[in-house]
Amino acid sequence: MTTSLKKVGQVLRAKGYGYHGIGPGGTAYDALELMAEKNVGALLVVEDHKLIGVFSERDYARKVVLQGRSSKNTAVRELMSDQPVHVGPKASMHDCMVLMTEHRIRHLPVIDGETILGVVSIGDVVHAIISEQESTIEELEEYIAGTGYRA
Repeated sequence: MTTSLKKVGQVLRAKGYGYHGIGPGGTAYDALELMAEKNVGALLVVEDHKLIGVFSERDYARKVVLQGRSSKNTAVRELMSDQPVHVGPKASMHDCMVLMTEHRIRHLPVIDGETILGVVSIGDVVHAIISEQESTIEELEEYIAGTGYRA
């Protein structure tokens, strides 16, 4: 039976590396246009190829709409969540779920050294965990029925 949890690197290999980003000087409007075009809920804020923040739909709603700011006149650097929580490619999906829950975030940048590899979303985490559970259940059913796993 398998007991290892799926790692972030495995999920990125399956879904594809890469991310959608914006510079800190871009406007909230520019960010929203890109998010709508790419159908994503957050963008990595990148400067000189380094992650400096995350801009999400939540940041927009709370820091632009509710504060009466203008999307076209407000820079992403004023709205982003700086010092973003991130993980490495060897982190487990369980580790990601714990971090997302503790920090109340839905997107985790994946960084190896100083290289941005991609982003893992809450949807990716849920899908991976459900897939692992289904696999475990199938293995247990085969073991119980005597048709599967042998030590």
